[in-house]
Amino acid sequence: MTVPQIEILIVLVATVALFLWGRWRHDLVALAALMACVLLGLISADQAFLGFGHPAVITVACVLILSRGLQDTGAVDRLTRWLLPRGVGLISGIAALAGLGAALSAFMNNVGAMALLLPVALQLSKRFDMAPSRILMPLAFGTILGGMSTLIGTPPNLIVSGFREGAGSGSFGMFDFLPVGGTVALIGLTFLVLVGWRLVPAREKGSVGDFDTGKYLAEARVREGSSSIGKTLNQADATLDQDGAQIVGLIRDDIRLYAPNPRRRIHLGDILVIEAEPDDLSKVISDLELSLGEREKPVEQDSTESQDEDTAETASGPIVLQELAVLPDSGLIGRSAGGIKLNERYAISVLAVSRQGRRTVRRVKTMRFKAGDLLLMQGPPEALAKFSNEYRLVPLADRDIRLPKPRKAIIATAIMVLSIGSTALGVLPASASFALGVLLMGVSGIIPPRDLYKAVDWPVIVLLASLIPVAGAMASTGTADLLANALLNELAQGTPVLAMVLLLVVTMTLSDFMNNAATAAVMCPIALSGAQQLGVSADPLLMAVAIGASCAFLTPIGHQNNTLILGPGGLKFGDYWRLGLPMEILVVVVSIPMLLLIWPL
Repeated sequence: MTVPQIEILIVLVATVALFLWGRWRHDLVALAALMACVLLGLISADQAFLGFGHPAVITVACVLILSRGLQDTGAVDRLTRWLLPRGVGLISGIAALAGLGAALSAFMNNVGAMALLLPVALQLSKRFDMAPSRILMPLAFGTILGGMSTLIGTPPNLIVSGFREGAGSGSFGMFDFLPVGGTVALIGLTFLVLVGWRLVPAREKGSVGDFDTGKYLAEARVREGSSSIGKTLNQADATLDQDGAQIVGLIRDDIRLYAPNPRRRIHLGDILVIEAEPDDLSKVISDLELSLGEREKPVEQDSTESQDEDTAETASGPIVLQELAVLPDSGLIGRSAGGIKLNERYAISVLAVSRQGRRTVRRVKTMRFKAGDLLLMQGPPEALAKFSNEYRLVPLADRDIRLPKPRKAIIATAIMVLSIGSTALGVLPASASFALGVLLMGVSGIIPPRDLYKAVDWPVIVLLASLIPVAGAMASTGTADLLANALLNELAQGTPVLAMVLLLVVTMTLSDFMNNAATAAVMCPIALSGAQQLGVSADPLLMAVAIGASCAFLTPIGHQNNTLILGPGGLKFGDYWRLGLPMEILVVVVSIPMLLLIWPL
């Protein structure tokens, strides 16, 4: 083993370890790996940033922008309403929802597809009075499965195609992934609809210390003249019993008391930490005559006026309550309401937060938000819309204020079809075709030019652009050959079919704990080297990497869509394997014969 091989292996192991640790963002870890390779002389400085011009990176960025155009114009709203009419049954509803998610994910970013359909899934769960988790997880898995069907469905497919082109075999076509990926998706969806959703834990009711997925912890201040002043916590709690709410904490002089003495009396200015359903909060606040939120200047109205509605009229317009979920690429992650001066900048307030079905131990205004958090927010609809757009939040409640734009939706759909068609017919490479689509969306006003770059998930772009040169260093130093030899000769004993199975399983396992794009970039050089050593076609091994990198079903961190349903579904880290493990076994059982049939060794 040479010194460069030892160095790149150390960088690779450290990078994977940091990915798994999760302390730093994936893009920072990938950039650190790239810089380490430059400092060690494994990659020349003038070649370090060529990854930003790689066709796969350009295509990913353009697909994200086109997806935003479809999302903002409401292009799929009519299709959603058509597939999910009021009279749809449970099985039919899950099938239509997961199927639509898979179909959308084949042609747009699957996180965008998940964000579009998440509110619909929550409405469906309410319609059938069932745990949201049992509809959300099939939807998330369905969107992941659908992405495997086309070149642009998921970043790993684009990365695998880029490595094939770099190896001199040309890139994969738009629908080259369909025979295997489509078959896996179809059988996987059938399993999800008929059996899979029953394996998902019903997290609608929490144990002691937990709360329902629909419940929040809200902070309500005891205002002047409140009838609660002088009452004991026990007396106030008795008032809330009929609403299914309870007082779980008390904040006095900025000191939070957990499980306070029930005989403690309530004072003016105290903040009561109340656990309640969002729809019941208004009645709870009215019963105890409290003020909800952190506004220093309360809404001008008579203090005795009942607030039994979730909206209020002020001199400046209506004030509404809205549930928002923090997307995995939200700019709110790691920041707090106080830190961004939420009330001062937007005139809105975070009233309550739900995180993975667990009570928070922090003040609402100082809590640093995470992906998957649910926020109950109050403010004017326009301000909430501006805030959710700028920070990438998705509305969950029925009061979704995104207005459809029928004419622009038609144009956006036509542009997407044109981009896909020109790629599928070989008129233009994928990167050029989708870049042309972005240009058309900008010129036509589908996405304002000032917002084009806001639609790009820049951490993903930096991740891909940084790891592509690192993967190249693995090949140029001979490290990929070394790893392939260990995997294929020592474990697979030189058997191509067993080597393909091992490659699929190893890739799938890594993708459960690493970013799927990073997994694909790490495993593609090993697949290419393995094919060369075994004297077989590289295509089936690359396809195995593409499938394995996409199928992250065991954990909430392997794929962004898994993270997104944590809060709305009230799910825990260990809940995913119950459905995820059968799914991954099914993927292996279905994909190996299909790979051998469609892409013979």
